[in-house]
Amino acid sequence: MSDPRHQIHGRWLLLTLATIQFIHVLDSLVVMPLGPQFMKALNLTPATFGALVSAYSLSAAVAGLAGSFVLDRFDRRHALLTTLAGLVIATFICGLAHNFHTLVIGRAIAGACGGLIQALLFTIIGDYFPDERRGAATGTVMSSYSVATVIGVPTALFIAGQGDWATPFLVLSVIGAIVLVIALPLVPPLRGHLQYIARQERVLENKPLFLALILKQNSRLAFAMVITSMFAGFTVLPYMSAYLSSNLGLSHQDLATVFFAGGVSTFATARWVGKLSDRFGKRKMFTYIALGSAGPTLLLTHAQPMSLLAVLAITTSFIFFIGARGIPSLSLITASVGPGLRGRFLSLTSSLQQASSGLASLLTGLFLSQSSDGRITNYNWAGDLSVIFILASVLVANRLRGASASTPPVSS
Repeated sequence: MSDPRHQIHGRWLLLTLATIQFIHVLDSLVVMPLGPQFMKALNLTPATFGALVSAYSLSAAVAGLAGSFVLDRFDRRHALLTTLAGLVIATFICGLAHNFHTLVIGRAIAGACGGLIQALLFTIIGDYFPDERRGAATGTVMSSYSVATVIGVPTALFIAGQGDWATPFLVLSVIGAIVLVIALPLVPPLRGHLQYIARQERVLENKPLFLALILKQNSRLAFAMVITSMFAGFTVLPYMSAYLSSNLGLSHQDLATVFFAGGVSTFATARWVGKLSDRFGKRKMFTYIALGSAGPTLLLTHAQPMSLLAVLAITTSFIFFIGARGIPSLSLITASVGPGLRGRFLSLTSSLQQASSGLASLLTGLFLSQSSDGRITNYNWAGDLSVIFILASVLVANRLRGASASTPPVSS
């Protein structure tokens, strides 16, 4: 990284990855803040809406699982740009949908592409940037989550308010197509990992690499960390907008303000959190941030009608902690396996991530209900359950080790 040209190229690559992450994140998030509109326009119950959210996540899980078998056999560039093109097409299908079933199909296709994009983005970071810069690089790309929340979600809500729920999907598909064209010359060929494949196969004497990966204790700990972290967030997050609207009386414009404020907080701190993770250790930062997230989670899910300012204080801290804990978490998980298996590994963890988020949404939808006046009931149970998973994720994170500190990787 001492070559100035290499440093400049690294910055352009990070910017490109962050832009693709913005498209991917906004596509995955856009359904949740539009929950009140979906439930009204399509006459959905909380359980049915949970199924709509889960269609994306569960499809992404299946695609990620498939990718874990083959992803390391392709140039990272070709794989990333192909899946981005698929995401753009699927989002366009969602914009043309006029009924629940077509929308679910579009979301499922988008999820399949999005799940692979998520794995590929952080695989590229793991391959391109050394460990001492990986936290900052992860924070930069993760900051796109904040931009999507600050700009993307409020804009999507505004556009939906001017038209209907389908319009944001059409607009996002056009933006995605533009990003794809721009990314073509900016993402370089990335084939360095391919040299590890033959070496690993020789070491394993043709035993399946996938089996070698999942049998490692450190890999299983990483998988457990993914599952507990996702259940901690997605037992609460998908229903936040519906709860704020129906129970706390927030308007369509108020919801846009909620996501804008939360996004600003994470955007302003994402790179800072990444640098602190590099300086003080990813495990320690994750532990502090995860434990700190329990308070806002309980305050949100047990909230009663209050002023908008008080609601913003709670929701902003909740969104901040969710975004912040993902930065050291991803860095820990990425470092837990060597480069030769990293693409497969992150594809598999992406699969688990999406499956867990989908199952968490379905789980919460099973015990949520609506009263006769339209209020969401039992949302406080979701918060209590989330805290249990937060504590579990901290316990797992403190047992997870980097590849160099664990059993020697297969590639060695």
